[in-house]
Amino acid sequence: MTEPFTAAEREALAPYFTHLDGPVFALVNLPEVVKGALFARYSRSPKSLRRLFLDEFLTREGRSASPESAGAGVERAEQLYERVFFEFGDDSVAQLGGVHLACERASNLLTKVLEWGRLMAYLEQSTRYIPYDDRPGGRYRYHVPAELEGDLRTRYVEMLDHAFETYRAWLPKLVDYWAARYPRASDDSDAVWRSSVRAKALDTLRGILPAATVSNVGLYGTGQAYENLLLRMRAHPLAEVHRYADLMLVELRKVIPAFVRRVDLPDRGGAWSAYLAETREDTRQVAARLVAETPELRGDVTLTDFDPDGEVKVVAAALYAASDVPDDQLQEIARRMTHDERAAVLAAYVGRRGNRRHRPGRAFERTSYRFDVLTDYGAFRDLQRHRLLTLEWQRLTPRHGYLVPEAVLDAGAGDDWARAMDASAALHDAVEGAVSADVASYAVAMAYRVRFYMEMNAREAMHVIELRTSPQGHPSYRRVCQAMHDLIAERAGHRAIAAAMHFTDHSEVELERLEAERAAERRRARP
Repeated sequence: MTEPFTAAEREALAPYFTHLDGPVFALVNLPEVVKGALFARYSRSPKSLRRLFLDEFLTREGRSASPESAGAGVERAEQLYERVFFEFGDDSVAQLGGVHLACERASNLLTKVLEWGRLMAYLEQSTRYIPYDDRPGGRYRYHVPAELEGDLRTRYVEMLDHAFETYRAWLPKLVDYWAARYPRASDDSDAVWRSSVRAKALDTLRGILPAATVSNVGLYGTGQAYENLLLRMRAHPLAEVHRYADLMLVELRKVIPAFVRRVDLPDRGGAWSAYLAETREDTRQVAARLVAETPELRGDVTLTDFDPDGEVKVVAAALYAASDVPDDQLQEIARRMTHDERAAVLAAYVGRRGNRRHRPGRAFERTSYRFDVLTDYGAFRDLQRHRLLTLEWQRLTPRHGYLVPEAVLDAGAGDDWARAMDASAALHDAVEGAVSADVASYAVAMAYRVRFYMEMNAREAMHVIELRTSPQGHPSYRRVCQAMHDLIAERAGHRAIAAAMHFTDHSEVELERLEAERAAERRRARP
């Protein structure tokens, strides 16, 4: 049925809704708090959304005003949130409004804090496409922690300046090195070739940059996601994180004030942040007392946990929606099948995948894998962005050693690289001894290795492994994900699941961006 509106009502509604007649429409030109409150009220009203907006949110003055000046129910929305949040305790309404927020000149340590949450969207400046050889405002792009003072602060600046100068000096040399190693093919444009060579030089050198290197991050999230992020940031031990939490709160209150009202209330957000800080510190103290063993020497990727019956359970789950048999009975049926029969079930369920975005359904979520990974911090930064899994990392230190790209040695930069790594480790130890272990991580070069775990179901493993082994990927994380694929097949014995990951690429590729740049140029050339 089409809801009738008078001519005057249609004129009033038109600036705020993309459609006035059909059952599907979008909201436009409205403050986030009004959009969220409208939906919150929607769930408790028999009225349609557009009628609800007319009757309860749009003021008389707004009916003849422009969208920019209309009284579009902001006061009413704020009152509704006040009641829902503080009287009813219904946090879910904070999921109904969102904000795009930019955080610029954030250190790489801070970007990992910003990108920890699952229910947000992030886009971060890439060290693969952005060179760090410039000096805006007369200084290189890195963060100087407020916790450092006096001679130690001077030493920190001198060491980081030297690291950036080494990067700056070697960048054109590495471009020349890769250009000589991979001359331009006759069918490649100069732009494609130069972009690929430049990206390879930036990839090669990024490990010399410290974790203090700054980046720009774009975030999009709901009010609830921002509230949770700010609570964690206010509990963090680094001053930089605290400062950005304060800056973000000021800006968010200009757009969604009702959603973040509780963040700095002493008995609400204050108590939550104190709880987070206390549990983190207590756990560190217990770990220091009870965990004194030296880490075992092992490979970069270890499959530490999996279900030996995982493949059987995935087969049962694949059959579930296509049958009327209970789950446990299906598992027994799948267990009695021959290998070929189970393979036939998975082949039908996976189907003919045209590309890596064609992924099977939720049956692949029936089993999971937990990997312990030790790789350079640069690769960790890329893998950490996968949020639909469980991922946690240890503090960045120089104690696990560092990686040296073969090209660094071939190009003659090995000695400079080693000096930069040694200086980074020495500065880390000095800051750790004088200030804190957390602050010391700023000084650590991204070539140093960090330990973290990734736990994911088979469906997410398919996404991560296929994406991160693609030929245009960075060699460090390609190696990690290639090893994950091998471990699923060989260590877990889930060969049919591994075989379903058709687009996993185990090839060796040196000029990774070349094919991607060629494809991009072909797309640009299309009419």
